[in-house]
Amino acid sequence: MARRRRGRGGARTGGDGVPPVIGRVARIERKTRETEILLQLNIDGTGDASAQTTIPFLNHMLEAMGKHGLLDLKVDARGDTEVDLHHTVEDVGICLGKAFHEVLGDNRGIVRFGTAYVPMDEALASVHVDISGRPYLSFNVPLAKTKIGNFDLDLLKDFFRAFAMNAMVNVHVNLHYGENLHHITEAIFKAFGRALAEASRLNPRMAGVPSTKGSL
Repeated sequence: MARRRRGRGGARTGGDGVPPVIGRVARIERKTRETEILLQLNIDGTGDASAQTTIPFLNHMLEAMGKHGLLDLKVDARGDTEVDLHHTVEDVGICLGKAFHEVLGDNRGIVRFGTAYVPMDEALASVHVDISGRPYLSFNVPLAKTKIGNFDLDLLKDFFRAFAMNAMVNVHVNLHYGENLHHITEAIFKAFGRALAEASRLNPRMAGVPSTKGSL
């Protein structure tokens, strides 16, 4: 796996007159015998998100997350989905987590905590994030084992766990109520994007790392 880090407030310059990309930017490449993934993330973006994973429902969720979290996100993923969707879903979560961890650098000046409640029709979901350096996932979404299209909803927990472990972030995902599985899942991803945006936001009043220990 090759990784390239862009520091906070940096710019990735383009060639041949292409304008630079401004913001906290990371590019992650992951290639295994099961998946091949290229993921680009700018957490200081405008919500320009596109995902091509060969799993249409996952594409939709990632794009909703980026749009509502104002994350510029590009995902190109191929995997052995003829065997199972698990490898691709989990590895996208790994890559997103690694990208998020890299763009934050030393965590100076960030808000650190983020909370978002998002309704979608009859469903209400919330996501709470602590950029703590201590990865943990609490996933309180009591969904019956079922699918939306070819997407097994059991994979949601695998995705968020992979993100939390690789981003070094504490993530709590809660479903308060809901009936329609699509509405529930979409509310979760939108809340996830908004919580990440809040937690990673730079606060000019925060001079250093947001911890009494002096490090995260």
